[in-house]
Amino acid sequence: MIHEKTDSWFRQYGQKVISAEHALSKIRNGSCVFLGTGAGEPQHLIRTLMEKVTSVTDLEINQILSFTLAPYVEKSDYRKRFRLKTFYVSSELRKSAFEGHVEYIPVRYFFIPSLFRKKQIKIDVALVQVSPPDEFGFCSLGISVDICKAAVENADLVIAQVNKNMPRTMGDSFIPVSKINYLVPYDEPLIQFVLPPPSEVACRIGRHISNLIEDGATLHVGIGRVPQSVLYFLKNKKDLGLHTEIFTDGMCELIKAGIITNEKKNFHPGKVIATFCMGSENLYRFVHNNPMIEFHPADYVNNPMNIAQNKKMVSIDTALEIDLTGQVCSDSLGYKFFSGIGSQVDFIQGATLSEGGLPIIALPATAKEGAISRIVPHLSEGSGVVCTRGSAHYVVTEFGVAYLHGREIRQRVLELISIAHPKFREELLQKAKMHHYVFPDQLPLPSIDLQFLEKYEKWVTIKNEKKLFFRPIRSTDEMLWRDFLYSTSEESIYYRFFQAIMAWPHEEAQKWVNIDYKKTMAIVGLTKERGYEEIVAIGRYINLDTTRAEVDFLIREGWQKLGIGKFLLEYLAQIAKENGYKEFIASALSENIAMINVFKKVYPNLKMSREGNVVYLYFEI
Repeated sequence: MIHEKTDSWFRQYGQKVISAEHALSKIRNGSCVFLGTGAGEPQHLIRTLMEKVTSVTDLEINQILSFTLAPYVEKSDYRKRFRLKTFYVSSELRKSAFEGHVEYIPVRYFFIPSLFRKKQIKIDVALVQVSPPDEFGFCSLGISVDICKAAVENADLVIAQVNKNMPRTMGDSFIPVSKINYLVPYDEPLIQFVLPPPSEVACRIGRHISNLIEDGATLHVGIGRVPQSVLYFLKNKKDLGLHTEIFTDGMCELIKAGIITNEKKNFHPGKVIATFCMGSENLYRFVHNNPMIEFHPADYVNNPMNIAQNKKMVSIDTALEIDLTGQVCSDSLGYKFFSGIGSQVDFIQGATLSEGGLPIIALPATAKEGAISRIVPHLSEGSGVVCTRGSAHYVVTEFGVAYLHGREIRQRVLELISIAHPKFREELLQKAKMHHYVFPDQLPLPSIDLQFLEKYEKWVTIKNEKKLFFRPIRSTDEMLWRDFLYSTSEESIYYRFFQAIMAWPHEEAQKWVNIDYKKTMAIVGLTKERGYEEIVAIGRYINLDTTRAEVDFLIREGWQKLGIGKFLLEYLAQIAKENGYKEFIASALSENIAMINVFKKVYPNLKMSREGNVVYLYFEI
């Protein structure tokens, strides 16, 4: 209402309006100056400080995700005037960072606001961008609340660029006019940050990750093409939620499509919780005055205890390099600082503590156009460990998913080699043997891309209404295979192998899980839940000659007579036909009536012969 504009805040507003040059001239030499973040940074104030207020010098600049400042850092005359300290090396700053012109502060995003409050980093001046004030005299930090709120609250001098294009966002984003010393009205478009469509590699990674995400999960998706690629593959999910560092266009589209509803969240149900936003103009319009989207400071959004309150919390971040034991480097290429710790550790810890949570590290298997492997025997000299081997859970590349949590070094080494690029697997295995990470007689892992096997993966609802996941056996399934055999009755083992087998040592067991998927194929049926898998059935065929193969299957007690044998027989026949086989041969002990009946049911015209106590069955497929 009109009379409200006569309130004290409105009078203050008029008294505080000033030009950028005049406001920035108030900065004293030697000051520590904070600049607003990313797409919300005050571009006009930064340009004016760099180009027009040249008398101010010897400034320490603190920022995270620099864009406008980046071109100036390249110029030696500007480097004489200020020192840039950043919590995250953006792509625009990497060249300067590699040359030593940018100082990197390695710290978790969650802890940055406390550095300001404790004066460990003393902010003399905060330059931020805000929306115009509302009728109550509150401006919004809009799309960049993150560490800006703490910087404003702890700075001696606050200068705000007031931009009508800055969205007014909900949550803990507001600053009263009374807390701002100088206001510089200047309208200009916000920085837009639109990712290109995901590459083929990113799509494969995104598809693998999407298969891990359950309906009702809450997501954190980190910055970059690889983590964001998963958003393209969530169209068949239901009631997803968001508790995330960054809010992006891909997330916006899933909200509009009804995929992200936030209705199943335990923490702030019905709300998207984020700390900053980067994307297109459409995204910025979407968050403006949108009550579903709340922006809060980084020490609230990134607090692992807050993150963990969401059940089925899924954290998706990326990395630069991972060693064979699971140590993750995310912020440097050797001695060169490439990005930052950011929110990775915060959300890994939060997702780990969440009931049903999934901490995921996603990265391409190679770098430099395939010239080097990102999965390495040891981290490069100078590389820092952002996520320890004890904290790593899921690692995903375009070649599959490795699950590391709680697994011994030998198993996690094999898991990671299996998702490395095929051309590097032999070398990685040799290094692992040299370091005694695996047994000396470990068989080589497949040296081909096994993407074609994905078409043989499927969920099947069996007679007891339970679902089993069927897929080809993997070279990393040795322990699952042994556990399956040891949990199967002696009678079933005798029926399958025609002898009592009491032990399955490594040297024997690994032969059953390392196959070529053409001449020999094995399909396992698994119970599968949040990283835990258990084999309950297996069917396989083995080459006899160019057109014939021998087929068999074994099903654990408690899962028999549910149609699994029939499914495996029909499925193996389908795969065998694709590989050129025309006939199956099977053998069974004569007292194994149940097994023989399965074959007769699927192939009523089969032929039978007997040799002693063994029945042989022959049938075209």
